[in-house]
Amino acid sequence: MLVSRPFLISLGISRVYAATATTSAQTSSITGCHSHGSSIYCIDGDGHEVLVSATSTPTTGIPAQYTGCHSHGSESYCMDGDGNDVLIQEEETEAEGTEDSHSKDDTHDHEESSSEAKQSCHFHAGVEHCVGEGESEEHSASSCDIKARDYNVPLRVGTLFVVLVTSAIGVFAPILLMKLPFASINGVVSTVIKQFGTGIILATAFIHLYTHATLMFTNECLGELEYEATTSAVVMAGIFIAFLLEYIGHRVIVARNSKKTSAATTPSESQQTHQKEEDDHSHDHSQNQQQQPTLVCLGHNHGSFDLTGPNSKFSVIVMEAGILFHSILIGLTLVVAGDSFYKTLLVVIVFHQFFEGLALGARIAILPGPIFPSKACMAMAFALITPIGMAIGLGVLHTFNGNSRGTLIALGTLDALSAGILVWVGVVDMWARDWVIDGGEMLHAKLSKVLTGGISLVSGVVLMGLLGKWA
Repeated sequence: MLVSRPFLISLGISRVYAATATTSAQTSSITGCHSHGSSIYCIDGDGHEVLVSATSTPTTGIPAQYTGCHSHGSESYCMDGDGNDVLIQEEETEAEGTEDSHSKDDTHDHEESSSEAKQSCHFHAGVEHCVGEGESEEHSASSCDIKARDYNVPLRVGTLFVVLVTSAIGVFAPILLMKLPFASINGVVSTVIKQFGTGIILATAFIHLYTHATLMFTNECLGELEYEATTSAVVMAGIFIAFLLEYIGHRVIVARNSKKTSAATTPSESQQTHQKEEDDHSHDHSQNQQQQPTLVCLGHNHGSFDLTGPNSKFSVIVMEAGILFHSILIGLTLVVAGDSFYKTLLVVIVFHQFFEGLALGARIAILPGPIFPSKACMAMAFALITPIGMAIGLGVLHTFNGNSRGTLIALGTLDALSAGILVWVGVVDMWARDWVIDGGEMLHAKLSKVLTGGISLVSGVVLMGLLGKWA
C-alpha cells in the first residue's frame, strides 16, 4: 500500500506535537521547592527532583513553586515570582561541578558539626559523655560493648605518683599549719581553710557526685528505669545513713562516758569536788578566759556537739567515708579515660584532690590529740585511696566496660550514696554548725572574721563547681 510523503510528514509532526504537549503538561510547573545550602531544588511533574539554576534570589524569597515552564531547544526554563526565567536541570544530568559542590557542602557541614560535638565530649566513669546541641557520630552510633582504645600506660603509671603527692600535700597541709606557734595567724588560717573546705564539700556533693550518678542512671545502655527518681532516692538514703551513724555514735559515746564517770566518782568524792569547784570558781573562770584565745584557734564549742570533744571524730569519720568512696572511683575512672581526654582530666582531678584534701585535713586538724598516730592514719588513708583506684584501673584497663549495665548501676549507686553522705556532712556538720547553730564560731564572730569565712566558703563552692565542667 502506497502512502504519500506529505501524509507521513504530517503524521510525524502530529506525534511530535503530542509528545511536546504531554511533556509541557507534565512540566508546566515545578513544586515543593526547597534549598540545600545555596542551591534550590524542586519536584517536577514526574516526581523527580530538579535543580533550579537561578542567577539571583527572588525578592520574595524561595518560592514554593515555579510556573510557566517552557523549553528553548534542549533546555527547560520556568518563571519565578518576579517573571525571570530560571534554568531547570534534571538531578542526574546536572553539572558535575554543581553536584560535587552540593555533596561537599553537606559532607563539610556534617564533619564540622561532628567536630564541634567531639570538642564538648568528656569522660564520666569511663563512659564518653557528649554535651551540646549535637552528638558526635561515633558517640550516637556507639554500642554498649567494650571500646578498643590505645592507652598510654607509662603515662598513667607516672601520674599515679603525681596524684599521690598532691593528695598528701592537700590533706597534711592544714594539720601542720594548725601547729604554727602564732595564735593570730593560726586563727586566720583555720578559718580560711575550714570554710573553704566547707565550700569544696558542698560543691563536690551537689555538682560532681550528684551529676555523675544522674549520668550513670540515665545512660542509654542501662535502659529505661521504672523509677525515675532513682538518683534522688539513693542520695536521700546516703543522707539518712550518715545521720544514723552519727546519731548512734553520739549516743554510744555519751552512754560510755556517763558510765565511766559514775563508776570513778563516789558520793563523798562528788561532794568534795562540788565544794572545791565552788571555792575555785572565780580562779577557774579567769584561767579559762586566759586560755580562750588558744582554744578558739584550735576549735570551738558546740554544746553537746563540741568539735574539740570525742564526739567530733564520728563526724569526721563519716565525712572521710563519703570522700573515700568516691575517691577510689575517681582513680579508677581517670585511668580508663581515653588518651585524648586523659591529660585534661588529670589536671582537673589533681586540683580536685588537692582541694578536697584541704577540706578533710582542716577537720582532722581540729580533733583533739597529737598528730600521730590517729590523725596521720586518717590523712594517709585519703592520700592513698585515689592512687589505689588508679592501680585497680590499670589492672582492668583493657577489660573495663563503663557501658555495661552492672557497672553503670554500681557506679551510679556509689556516687549517689557518697553524694548523700557529703550533703549531710557539708550542710549539717560543717555549714550549719559553724554559721547558724548556737555555739558556732561564725555566729557571733567579728565582722572581719565573718567576711573572711564567707569569702572562703564561696570561693570553695565556685572553684569546685568550675571543675565540674570537666570532671
